Amino acid sequence: MPPHPPVTVIVPVLNEGLNLPGCLESLRDFSDVIVVDSGSTDATREITARLGRQVVDFAWDGRFPKKRNWALEHCEARHDWILFLDADERVTPAFVDELRHVLPETRRSGFWLTYDNWFMGRLLRHGDAMRKLALVRRGFGAYERIEEQRWSSLDMEVHEHLVVRGDVGRFHARLEHHDLRDQAAYEARHAEYASWEAARYLRLRQERAAARLPPRQRLKYRALMLPLFPEGYFLASYVLRGGFLDGRAGLAFARAKMRYFRQVQSKVRKHLRRGHTGG
Repeated sequence: MPPHPPVTVIVPVLNEGLNLPGCLESLRDFSDVIVVDSGSTDATREITARLGRQVVDFAWDGRFPKKRNWALEHCEARHDWILFLDADERVTPAFVDELRHVLPETRRSGFWLTYDNWFMGRLLRHGDAMRKLALVRRGFGAYERIEEQRWSSLDMEVHEHLVVRGDVGRFHARLEHHDLRDQAAYEARHAEYASWEAARYLRLRQERAAARLPPRQRLKYRALMLPLFPEGYFLASYVLRGGFLDGRAGLAFARAKMRYFRQVQSKVRKHLRRGHTGG
């Protein structure tokens, strides 16, 4: 078994001084960690240097590519596997163990990862599971190309999906998602997500391109503007998937997601009204 997992970890950041120490400390077993920074003004760079990791600078011009795709093309990865890890995420010993055992033998090109999600200081054990495709063999994947024109201030792919060439598997061991920033930061970030999501929906509608999406995305964008979609999501997550079992934190999380989808709908309707009135 290799002493270090055969993985290059890329951590995209912007003013992540609060979350970054926990993230980087969880990566002590990795020999190649690259922090991609887009002009942080807090202690992000100092923390990265103190923990012995390299920083690569990124400046976004509002168009394609964003930070993760740019990193895939410009960062000199030492290993054949790339793990994208956000600053509010941490690897676990079980996950590192699985990397060591699985990657040297696999013929797959990428892997779905599942996360234990903390909210309001509590681990959410129920509701909608957090998962994403974030581990890819170098040269076998990139994030989908979406020709936006600064739909939001997000300079990193969030809702853009990683498209992998070849077979994709799933890891059993979980990572941790544990954002230490306050509720105001959470709300501000999701307002940006909503702006991007609304612009994406409008572009798909204009181009009649939803049919070309993967099934899960196609279903989401077709249902997004249904009058009771936010409430339906709340019921599915909080009731059907047992979010209520997580107490106050589970209720607050399900409500926050419902508000998010209402925001997206509101932004779409506002844009369409402006179009109809010529404003």
